Amino acid sequence: MERRTDIGPPHYTKFLPPVIQKNYGKWKYHEGVRPGVMVHVAESGDKLYTIRAASPRLLSVQKIRQYCDLADKYCDGYLRFTSRNNVEFLTTKEENIEPLIAELEALGHPVGGVGRSISNIVHTQGWVHCHSAATDASGIVKSVMDDLIDYFTGKKEVPGKLRIALACCLNMCGAVHCSDIAILGIHRRPPKVMANLSQMCEIPNVVAACPTAAIRPAKVDGKDTVEIIEEQCMYCANCFSVCPALPMADAELDGVSIWVGGKVSNARSQPMFSKLAVPYLPNNPPRWPEVVQTVRKIVEIWVEHAEPDERMGEMIQRIGWPRFFRLAGIQFSKEHIDDYRYAALSLKRTAQLHQS
Repeated sequence: MERRTDIGPPHYTKFLPPVIQKNYGKWKYHEGVRPGVMVHVAESGDKLYTIRAASPRLLSVQKIRQYCDLADKYCDGYLRFTSRNNVEFLTTKEENIEPLIAELEALGHPVGGVGRSISNIVHTQGWVHCHSAATDASGIVKSVMDDLIDYFTGKKEVPGKLRIALACCLNMCGAVHCSDIAILGIHRRPPKVMANLSQMCEIPNVVAACPTAAIRPAKVDGKDTVEIIEEQCMYCANCFSVCPALPMADAELDGVSIWVGGKVSNARSQPMFSKLAVPYLPNNPPRWPEVVQTVRKIVEIWVEHAEPDERMGEMIQRIGWPRFFRLAGIQFSKEHIDDYRYAALSLKRTAQLHQS
Protein backbone atom coordinates (compact mmCIF):
# COMPACT_ATOMS: atom_id res chain seq x y z
CA MET A 1 0.00 0.00 0.00
CA GLU A 2 2.95 2.33 0.58
CA ARG A 3 4.47 1.65 -2.83
CA ARG A 4 4.76 4.75 -5.03
CA THR A 5 4.91 4.70 -8.80
CA ASP A 6 4.59 7.07 -11.72
CA ILE A 7 3.04 4.39 -13.95
CA GLY A 8 -0.50 5.24 -15.03
CA PRO A 9 -2.75 8.12 -13.98
CA PRO A 10 -3.31 9.16 -10.35
CA HIS A 11 -6.31 7.59 -8.65
CA TYR A 12 -9.47 9.51 -9.44
CA THR A 13 -10.47 9.82 -5.77
CA LYS A 14 -7.67 12.34 -5.29
CA PHE A 15 -9.57 14.83 -7.46
CA LEU A 16 -13.08 14.48 -6.05
CA PRO A 17 -14.58 17.51 -4.27
CA PRO A 18 -14.71 17.06 -0.48
CA VAL A 19 -18.52 16.84 -0.49
CA ILE A 20 -18.35 13.88 -2.90
CA GLN A 21 -15.66 12.13 -0.89
CA LYS A 22 -17.72 12.61 2.27
CA ASN A 23 -20.95 11.26 0.75
CA TYR A 24 -19.52 8.73 -1.71
CA GLY A 25 -22.14 6.05 -2.39
CA LYS A 26 -24.64 7.76 -0.06
CA TRP A 27 -26.55 10.02 -2.42
CA LYS A 28 -30.31 10.11 -1.89
CA TYR A 29 -31.55 11.66 -5.14
CA HIS A 30 -30.81 14.26 -7.79
CA GLU A 31 -33.07 16.61 -9.72
CA GLY A 32 -33.00 19.51 -12.14
CA VAL A 33 -33.00 23.00 -10.64
CA ARG A 34 -33.25 24.94 -13.90
CA PRO A 35 -32.03 24.32 -17.47
CA GLY A 36 -28.41 23.28 -17.27
CA VAL A 37 -28.33 23.02 -13.47
CA MET A 38 -28.97 20.00 -11.25
CA VAL A 39 -28.53 19.23 -7.59
CA HIS A 40 -27.46 16.00 -5.89
CA VAL A 41 -28.75 15.58 -2.33
CA ALA A 42 -26.98 13.19 0.04
CA GLU A 43 -28.46 11.20 2.91
CA SER A 44 -26.61 13.59 5.23
CA GLY A 45 -28.46 16.55 3.73
CA ASP A 46 -25.39 17.88 1.87
CA LYS A 47 -26.07 19.33 -1.57
CA LEU A 48 -23.85 19.49 -4.65
CA TYR A 49 -24.87 21.73 -7.55
CA THR A 50 -23.71 21.01 -11.09
CA ILE A 51 -23.74 23.76 -13.74
CA ARG A 52 -23.28 22.39 -17.25
CA ALA A 53 -22.12 24.65 -20.08
CA ALA A 54 -21.58 23.97 -23.76
CA SER A 55 -17.94 23.72 -24.74
CA PRO A 56 -16.16 22.97 -28.02
CA ARG A 57 -14.06 19.85 -28.15
CA LEU A 58 -10.99 21.71 -29.37
CA LEU A 59 -9.94 24.15 -26.65
CA SER A 60 -7.08 26.60 -26.44
CA VAL A 61 -4.91 26.86 -23.35
CA GLN A 62 -6.36 30.34 -22.80
CA LYS A 63 -9.91 28.97 -22.76
CA ILE A 64 -9.03 26.23 -20.26
CA ARG A 65 -7.44 28.88 -18.04
CA GLN A 66 -10.68 30.88 -18.21
CA TYR A 67 -12.60 27.79 -17.06
CA CYS A 68 -10.12 27.27 -14.23
CA ASP A 69 -10.44 30.90 -13.14
CA LEU A 70 -14.23 30.51 -12.95
CA ALA A 71 -13.85 27.27 -11.01
CA ASP A 72 -11.47 28.95 -8.57
CA LYS A 73 -13.85 31.89 -8.17
CA TYR A 74 -17.13 30.04 -7.69
CA CYS A 75 -16.42 26.30 -7.13
CA ASP A 76 -13.34 26.01 -4.94
CA GLY A 77 -11.45 24.96 -8.07
CA TYR A 78 -13.59 21.95 -9.03
CA LEU A 79 -14.78 21.28 -12.59
CA ARG A 80 -15.05 18.31 -14.94
CA PHE A 81 -15.64 17.57 -18.61
CA THR A 82 -18.39 15.21 -19.76
CA SER A 83 -18.08 12.59 -22.48
CA ARG A 84 -20.01 14.93 -24.80
CA ASN A 85 -17.54 17.81 -24.39
CA ASN A 86 -19.63 19.83 -21.91
CA VAL A 87 -17.82 21.53 -19.05
CA GLU A 88 -19.43 21.09 -15.62
CA PHE A 89 -18.75 23.29 -12.59
CA LEU A 90 -19.34 21.71 -9.16
CA THR A 91 -20.25 23.82 -6.14
CA THR A 92 -21.96 23.47 -2.78
CA LYS A 93 -22.95 27.17 -2.71
CA GLU A 94 -26.34 27.84 -4.28
CA GLU A 95 -25.70 31.59 -4.27
CA ASN A 96 -22.83 31.09 -6.77
CA ILE A 97 -25.03 29.58 -9.49
CA GLU A 98 -26.46 32.73 -11.07
CA PRO A 99 -23.23 34.78 -11.15
CA LEU A 100 -21.36 31.79 -12.60
CA ILE A 101 -23.98 31.37 -15.34
CA ALA A 102 -23.78 35.09 -16.12
CA GLU A 103 -20.01 34.92 -16.59
CA LEU A 104 -20.23 31.74 -18.69
CA GLU A 105 -22.78 33.30 -21.01
CA ALA A 106 -20.67 36.45 -21.24
CA LEU A 107 -17.84 34.21 -22.50
CA GLY A 108 -20.19 32.72 -25.11
CA HIS A 109 -20.89 29.41 -23.38
CA PRO A 110 -24.65 28.79 -22.96
CA VAL A 111 -25.79 26.69 -20.01
CA GLY A 112 -28.07 23.69 -20.65
CA GLY A 113 -28.07 20.08 -21.75
CA VAL A 114 -29.39 18.58 -18.50
CA GLY A 115 -32.40 16.25 -18.41
CA ARG A 116 -34.88 16.54 -21.27
CA SER A 117 -32.77 18.38 -23.80
CA ILE A 118 -30.37 18.04 -26.69
CA SER A 119 -26.90 17.63 -25.29
CA ASN A 120 -23.68 18.97 -26.77
CA ILE A 121 -22.54 17.16 -29.91
CA VAL A 122 -19.67 14.72 -29.43
CA HIS A 123 -17.42 14.72 -32.49
CA THR A 124 -14.12 13.71 -33.99
CA GLN A 125 -11.30 15.91 -35.27
CA GLY A 126 -12.31 16.53 -38.88
CA TRP A 127 -10.16 18.57 -41.20
CA VAL A 128 -8.33 20.17 -38.27
CA HIS A 129 -6.24 17.09 -37.62
CA CYS A 130 -7.59 13.77 -38.95
CA HIS A 131 -5.79 12.38 -41.99
CA SER A 132 -8.77 10.31 -43.22
CA ALA A 133 -11.57 12.87 -42.72
CA ALA A 134 -14.26 13.06 -45.39
CA THR A 135 -15.79 16.17 -43.84
CA ASP A 136 -15.13 18.71 -41.13
CA ALA A 137 -16.14 18.18 -37.52
CA SER A 138 -15.97 21.45 -35.62
CA GLY A 139 -17.51 23.46 -38.48
CA ILE A 140 -20.59 21.24 -38.83
CA VAL A 141 -21.04 20.90 -35.07
CA LYS A 142 -20.91 24.68 -34.61
CA SER A 143 -23.43 25.21 -37.41
CA VAL A 144 -25.88 22.55 -36.18
CA MET A 145 -25.73 23.60 -32.52
CA ASP A 146 -26.20 27.26 -33.43
CA ASP A 147 -29.44 26.20 -35.12
CA LEU A 148 -30.58 23.92 -32.26
CA ILE A 149 -29.38 26.04 -29.33
CA ASP A 150 -32.91 26.65 -27.96
CA TYR A 151 -33.29 22.89 -27.45
CA PHE A 152 -30.03 22.90 -25.45
CA THR A 153 -30.83 25.86 -23.20
CA GLY A 154 -34.40 24.79 -22.51
CA LYS A 155 -36.08 27.70 -24.31
CA LYS A 156 -37.87 25.06 -26.40
CA GLU A 157 -39.18 21.90 -24.76
CA VAL A 158 -38.32 18.42 -25.99
CA PRO A 159 -39.87 15.03 -25.08
CA GLY A 160 -36.70 13.55 -23.60
CA LYS A 161 -32.98 13.17 -24.18
CA LEU A 162 -31.54 13.50 -27.65
CA ARG A 163 -27.90 12.73 -28.41
CA ILE A 164 -26.24 13.92 -31.63
CA ALA A 165 -22.78 12.78 -32.74
CA LEU A 166 -20.46 13.41 -35.66
CA ALA A 167 -17.69 11.28 -37.12
CA CYS A 168 -15.67 12.57 -40.05
CA CYS A 169 -15.29 9.12 -41.66
CA LEU A 170 -16.93 5.74 -41.25
CA ASN A 171 -14.29 4.46 -38.83
CA MET A 172 -16.73 6.19 -36.46
CA CYS A 173 -14.45 7.21 -33.62
CA GLY A 174 -17.24 9.66 -32.73
CA ALA A 175 -19.63 6.93 -31.51
CA VAL A 176 -22.11 7.76 -34.25
CA HIS A 177 -23.34 4.16 -34.33
CA CYS A 178 -25.09 4.65 -30.98
CA SER A 179 -26.55 8.18 -31.09
CA ASP A 180 -30.10 9.36 -31.77
CA ILE A 181 -28.90 11.40 -34.75
CA ALA A 182 -25.50 10.78 -36.32
CA ILE A 183 -23.67 12.92 -38.88
CA LEU A 184 -21.13 10.79 -40.72
CA GLY A 185 -18.57 11.93 -43.26
CA ILE A 186 -18.30 9.56 -46.24
CA HIS A 187 -15.84 8.95 -49.04
CA ARG A 188 -17.42 7.79 -52.29
CA ARG A 189 -14.50 6.48 -54.31
CA PRO A 190 -11.69 4.00 -53.65
CA PRO A 191 -8.16 5.22 -52.87
CA LYS A 192 -5.84 6.32 -55.64
CA VAL A 193 -2.71 4.21 -56.04
CA MET A 194 0.36 6.44 -56.32
CA ALA A 195 3.24 5.32 -58.54
CA ASN A 196 5.81 5.41 -55.73
CA LEU A 197 3.77 3.23 -53.35
CA SER A 198 6.46 0.57 -52.96
CA GLN A 199 8.95 3.24 -51.87
CA MET A 200 6.63 4.65 -49.20
CA CYS A 201 4.78 1.63 -47.81
CA GLU A 202 5.20 -2.02 -46.89
CA ILE A 203 2.83 -3.84 -49.22
CA PRO A 204 2.03 -6.77 -46.86
CA ASN A 205 0.94 -4.27 -44.20
CA VAL A 206 -1.23 -2.42 -46.71
CA VAL A 207 -2.94 -5.64 -47.80
CA ALA A 208 -3.48 -6.71 -44.20
CA ALA A 209 -4.98 -3.31 -43.29
CA CYS A 210 -8.03 -3.73 -45.52
CA PRO A 211 -11.00 -5.18 -43.56
CA THR A 212 -12.81 -6.35 -46.71
CA ALA A 213 -9.83 -7.82 -48.63
CA ALA A 214 -10.23 -5.20 -51.36
CA ILE A 215 -6.47 -4.73 -51.73
CA ARG A 216 -4.08 -7.28 -53.23
CA PRO A 217 -0.47 -7.19 -54.42
CA ALA A 218 0.18 -6.38 -58.08
CA LYS A 219 2.94 -5.37 -60.48
CA VAL A 220 2.87 -2.40 -62.85
CA ASP A 221 5.73 -1.95 -65.32
CA GLY A 222 7.72 -4.45 -63.30
CA LYS A 223 7.30 -2.50 -60.05
CA ASP A 224 5.63 -3.87 -56.94
CA THR A 225 2.37 -2.12 -56.09
CA VAL A 226 -1.24 -2.95 -55.18
CA GLU A 227 -4.59 -3.00 -56.95
CA ILE A 228 -7.98 -2.07 -55.52
CA ILE A 229 -11.06 -4.24 -56.07
CA GLU A 230 -13.64 -1.46 -56.05
CA GLU A 231 -16.62 -3.78 -55.54
CA GLN A 232 -15.19 -4.81 -52.17
CA CYS A 233 -13.99 -1.37 -51.04
CA MET A 234 -16.14 0.32 -48.39
CA TYR A 235 -14.15 3.61 -48.45
CA CYS A 236 -13.06 3.38 -44.81
CA ALA A 237 -9.58 4.90 -45.44
CA ASN A 238 -7.97 2.29 -43.20
CA CYS A 239 -5.40 1.65 -45.92
CA PHE A 240 -4.48 5.33 -46.03
CA SER A 241 -3.84 5.16 -42.29
CA VAL A 242 -0.91 2.81 -42.91
CA CYS A 243 0.06 4.01 -46.38
CA PRO A 244 0.01 7.70 -47.42
CA ALA A 245 0.44 6.58 -51.05
CA LEU A 246 -3.28 5.62 -51.09
CA PRO A 247 -5.04 9.01 -50.75
CA MET A 248 -8.86 9.06 -50.59
CA ALA A 249 -9.89 12.68 -50.02
CA ASP A 250 -11.90 14.14 -52.89
CA ALA A 251 -13.23 17.69 -52.75
CA GLU A 252 -16.05 16.98 -55.20
CA LEU A 253 -17.27 13.53 -54.12
CA ASP A 254 -16.74 13.47 -50.33
CA GLY A 255 -19.79 14.40 -48.28
CA VAL A 256 -22.05 13.67 -45.33
CA SER A 257 -24.65 11.01 -44.49
CA ILE A 258 -27.25 11.13 -41.71
CA TRP A 259 -28.05 8.15 -39.46
CA VAL A 260 -30.78 7.88 -36.83
CA GLY A 261 -32.08 5.71 -34.02
CA GLY A 262 -29.04 4.63 -32.01
CA LYS A 263 -28.67 4.70 -28.24
CA VAL A 264 -26.48 3.25 -25.48
CA SER A 265 -29.12 3.38 -22.76
CA ASN A 266 -30.70 0.12 -21.59
CA ALA A 267 -33.72 1.99 -20.16
CA ARG A 268 -37.18 1.01 -21.46
CA SER A 269 -35.71 -0.75 -24.50
CA GLN A 270 -32.48 -2.42 -25.50
CA PRO A 271 -29.47 -0.48 -26.84
CA MET A 272 -29.76 0.12 -30.58
CA PHE A 273 -27.46 0.83 -33.49
CA SER A 274 -28.27 3.78 -35.72
CA LYS A 275 -29.57 3.17 -39.24
CA LEU A 276 -29.05 5.10 -42.46
CA ALA A 277 -31.56 7.88 -43.14
CA VAL A 278 -29.94 10.24 -45.68
CA PRO A 279 -27.27 8.61 -47.89
CA TYR A 280 -25.53 11.78 -49.07
CA LEU A 281 -25.40 15.52 -48.49
CA PRO A 282 -22.69 17.74 -49.99
CA ASN A 283 -19.80 19.30 -48.13
CA ASN A 284 -20.76 22.95 -48.24
CA PRO A 285 -18.61 24.92 -45.79
CA PRO A 286 -18.52 27.12 -43.86
CA ARG A 287 -22.10 26.60 -42.55
CA TRP A 288 -23.27 23.33 -44.21
CA PRO A 289 -26.88 24.52 -44.80
CA GLU A 290 -28.08 21.17 -46.21
CA VAL A 291 -26.86 19.26 -43.16
CA VAL A 292 -28.28 21.84 -40.72
CA GLN A 293 -31.71 21.81 -42.40
CA THR A 294 -31.85 18.01 -42.50
CA VAL A 295 -30.91 17.59 -38.84
CA ARG A 296 -33.43 20.25 -37.79
CA LYS A 297 -36.18 18.51 -39.79
CA ILE A 298 -35.47 15.18 -38.04
CA VAL A 299 -35.34 16.85 -34.61
CA GLU A 300 -38.69 18.57 -35.25
CA ILE A 301 -40.28 15.25 -36.21
CA TRP A 302 -39.08 13.75 -32.94
CA VAL A 303 -40.29 16.74 -30.91
CA GLU A 304 -43.74 16.55 -32.51
CA HIS A 305 -44.30 12.78 -32.48
CA ALA A 306 -42.31 11.30 -29.57
CA GLU A 307 -43.91 10.23 -26.30
CA PRO A 308 -42.44 11.57 -23.01
CA ASP A 309 -38.87 10.30 -22.52
CA GLU A 310 -39.00 8.37 -25.81
CA ARG A 311 -35.71 8.25 -27.70
CA MET A 312 -35.48 8.73 -31.46
CA GLY A 313 -35.12 5.03 -32.28
CA GLU A 314 -37.99 4.08 -29.97
CA MET A 315 -40.25 6.61 -31.68
CA ILE A 316 -39.32 5.32 -35.13
CA GLN A 317 -39.98 1.73 -34.10
CA ARG A 318 -43.40 2.76 -32.78
CA ILE A 319 -44.54 4.77 -35.83
CA GLY A 320 -42.65 2.63 -38.37
CA TRP A 321 -39.78 3.44 -40.72
CA PRO A 322 -42.04 4.06 -43.75
CA ARG A 323 -43.94 6.78 -41.89
CA PHE A 324 -40.71 8.29 -40.58
CA PHE A 325 -39.31 8.44 -44.12
CA ARG A 326 -42.52 10.14 -45.32
CA LEU A 327 -42.46 12.69 -42.50
CA ALA A 328 -38.80 13.47 -43.16
CA GLY A 329 -39.23 13.58 -46.94
CA ILE A 330 -36.58 10.88 -47.43
CA GLN A 331 -36.68 8.79 -50.60
CA PHE A 332 -35.83 5.11 -50.16
CA SER A 333 -32.80 4.13 -52.24
CA LYS A 334 -30.45 1.21 -52.76
CA GLU A 335 -28.10 2.63 -50.10
CA HIS A 336 -30.72 1.86 -47.44
CA ILE A 337 -30.43 -1.89 -48.06
CA ASP A 338 -28.00 -3.46 -45.57
CA ASP A 339 -26.18 -6.07 -47.64
CA TYR A 340 -23.08 -6.36 -45.44
CA ARG A 341 -22.28 -10.06 -45.09
CA TYR A 342 -22.08 -9.93 -41.28
CA ALA A 343 -25.03 -7.60 -40.71
CA ALA A 344 -27.05 -10.33 -38.97
CA LEU A 345 -24.44 -10.51 -36.20
CA SER A 346 -25.35 -6.98 -35.09
CA LEU A 347 -29.13 -7.37 -35.12
CA LYS A 348 -29.42 -8.67 -31.55
CA ARG A 349 -26.92 -7.43 -28.97
CA THR A 350 -28.62 -6.85 -25.64
CA ALA A 351 -28.78 -7.92 -22.02
CA GLN A 352 -32.57 -7.83 -22.17
CA LEU A 353 -34.26 -11.22 -22.54
CA HIS A 354 -37.93 -12.05 -22.98
CA GLN A 355 -40.09 -14.96 -24.04
CA SER A 356 -41.99 -14.56 -27.28
